[in-house]
Amino acid sequence: MKVLLAHTPQMRRDYYGERSLSGLRAVANVRLHDGDEALDAAALVEAAADVDIIVADRMTEGPGEIFSQLPKLRAFVRCAVDIRNIDVAAASAAGVLVTQASAGFIQSVAELALGFMVDLSRGVSRATADYHAGRAPEVVMGRQLAGSTVGIIGYGSIGRYLAGIAKLLGMNVLVADPFAMSDDPAIAHLPLDELLARADYVVCLAIANAQTENLIGQAALARMQKHAFFINLSRGNLVDEAALAEALRAGGIAGAALDVAARPTRCRRRNSRSCAM
Repeated sequence: MKVLLAHTPQMRRDYYGERSLSGLRAVANVRLHDGDEALDAAALVEAAADVDIIVADRMTEGPGEIFSQLPKLRAFVRCAVDIRNIDVAAASAAGVLVTQASAGFIQSVAELALGFMVDLSRGVSRATADYHAGRAPEVVMGRQLAGSTVGIIGYGSIGRYLAGIAKLLGMNVLVADPFAMSDDPAIAHLPLDELLARADYVVCLAIANAQTENLIGQAALARMQKHAFFINLSRGNLVDEAALAEALRAGGIAGAALDVAARPTRCRRRNSRSCAM
């Protein structure tokens, strides 16, 4: 069996330790992608010409035209939260299984959400930037998480884990998800509009598809409280970035933290009250 790891060297170091790579090599002939850029369609076809399985990171797309050119391919495995950049219909027509790795990122993403909430509440990044710039940080009263309300958009594996941690910290938990319900009486399941209006922290963990494109836009942001913070840990295309920038500049919300972006911006992986996009 031949396997192509389509990850770039940096992404491969993030995903695989030597022990894991050695274990895979013990059961398969492993081919590595050594370029610094993700493989495009033509390069992927060339690299996977005789392989049985492609294991790809989130940057490697699976467009429809590749599958008819890879007659030996049996599976396309994604190490990511979704398979939305793979043409599943074309893969199925060619007899190729499309699947994804188990969700080993649940705890780390939930921890990042908590880190962002603490940072935004206490102005950690803002004060650090002021110190580095030689300015005296503005003295403002922080907000503790206990007693505050977190609104979680998307009640999947990460949302459920985050809700559990938030409860342990003494937070009130609201959830908006049309496809998943909580059986925990301590968690309120609400329509999205009501969640936005009541939450002190809004954490977006919804799936990315045509229906959720720009889910958080001008209207959604206008429903949030002025002291509230918005955090996106899903996909960048769920947020209208121009509307978010305007809400931050106008003081419509208190701040935002983004781990993802629809396109490269100066606000990527940064939290701010008035970040420029």
